[in-house]
Amino acid sequence: MTDSTPPPMPGFPPPAPSKKSHTNAIVIGSAAAVIAAIVATGVVVANSRDDKADAGSAASAESTLSDETITAAEEPEQTPETTEPEILGLTDGVEYEDGVEVTLSGYARGVSTEYGSPESAPYVSFTVKIVNGSESTMNLADAYFLCQYGDEATEGEEIYDEDRGLEGMPTTHLRPGRTMTAKVACEVPKGEEYLQVEMAPSFESETAIFAGNVK
Repeated sequence: MTDSTPPPMPGFPPPAPSKKSHTNAIVIGSAAAVIAAIVATGVVVANSRDDKADAGSAASAESTLSDETITAAEEPEQTPETTEPEILGLTDGVEYEDGVEVTLSGYARGVSTEYGSPESAPYVSFTVKIVNGSESTMNLADAYFLCQYGDEATEGEEIYDEDRGLEGMPTTHLRPGRTMTAKVACEVPKGEEYLQVEMAPSFESETAIFAGNVK
């Protein structure tokens, strides 16, 4: 009887274990180092650029401040506007921006009666003329005047005396285009010649100063 068992397969040695490639490790390590170096360089470059930008901004700010300081120092000084009122003659007139005109005239000496206030006082009388050339009605109660006389700049009291026609300024209203006149007086001793009258047609108007000598 014939044996049908197949002969055994020839033996092969087991496969050799795979060896790790040192070359690949070196290449990978080198690539990682290069990438790290590039990243680090980028960070350094970026920081360098930021530092330069900051330094440039600071320098620009300092330059701007310096320029502003120099410009401010080179600006010419402004001349202050004159706020002193103009001194007018006793018979001059003044016209305001709103069209109102004020004129003083007719200076004369006199003495108040025993019924005057103050009584028996020497005075200088004059006529006040107001022309309302504005577009608004004026309240003449707001008009006022003050007197001053002599070298000592003594205030002269206003004289009221109906017998002399000295009743002060009117307290009525003056419509646009109309004119008002009033005779008023201030105490001025006989020996004094210099007279100063300050007059304004309203509290909002600038005071006009009239000055001169009265015979």
